[in-house]
Amino acid sequence: MSRLFHFALLFVAFVSPACAQDDDKIACYTYPKTTESYKKKLWDGYEISLGPARNAAGGGGDDCTAAIYNAVGKVVFRTTGFGVIFDEDHTGDDFDGDGKPEVVFMTDESGGAHCCWVYNIVSLAPKPHKLFDLGPGDFVKDKDGRMLIWQRIGGTTEYTSEADRPYAEQVFRVRGGKLVDATPEFCGKLFSAGSEDYDVWTRVLTAENIKKLQSAKKPGVAGEIDVEEIASALLSRAEQRVLCHQFDEAVADLNLWSEASRDEMKDNFAESMKDVSPEFAKRLELEQAK
Repeated sequence: MSRLFHFALLFVAFVSPACAQDDDKIACYTYPKTTESYKKKLWDGYEISLGPARNAAGGGGDDCTAAIYNAVGKVVFRTTGFGVIFDEDHTGDDFDGDGKPEVVFMTDESGGAHCCWVYNIVSLAPKPHKLFDLGPGDFVKDKDGRMLIWQRIGGTTEYTSEADRPYAEQVFRVRGGKLVDATPEFCGKLFSAGSEDYDVWTRVLTAENIKKLQSAKKPGVAGEIDVEEIASALLSRAEQRVLCHQFDEAVADLNLWSEASRDEMKDNFAESMKDVSPEFAKRLELEQAK
């Protein structure tokens, strides 16, 4: 399955719960409104309870709740949102490498905007605690059985439609109960033939197309729409280079942009990178200030 198609499926999975209830899921939704509550036993005496929140304000993002109870009935974890799903597919996986299974919920924190379902990863050992929250991702295990989390990270939206928004891959491992960036380990694969993104860059970023991009005054939806695909491919490759810590190569890519709007693009690109690579964003800002 291609990674693009996989993430399209993930998008549907994260959006569709707000549109239709699945009778096979232990889940609560605000619309259509869930009235049923669920309980399910886990292991070591733990149990979950999930359903409509008793004291919800109604439509305010606190309509659904899920909790984990210990053997004496004490709540050791709770999540509340516009919707909550007990993720039976990933509950039982070992995320932090301690040999113990984790509990996984999905919580809609968007207030019903259908954009912001997050995974809540909860460890019960040696005592209950939340490991982390994260957005849609692809959970896979490496050859040693350790969990890898692949995520598609969106870039600047100033020069493309949402459909052509630039994206790049970021990969995490879990160490010491925390997410650790492991992207550079996989950059050889990401920048070689057979990688879906790399194949797109190779096809689109030809010398002829780069010249076409450079002749545009302001590429993208705000300007020349016919170079949107080229703009998206170049910004995606630059973003991937940033996530691979290839900063010089990323700057070289950005310098291929149309000179007429290059400074503005770099400002927007730096802003989009502040959360995922503050180091590169700062470097670009300093270069722009010279």
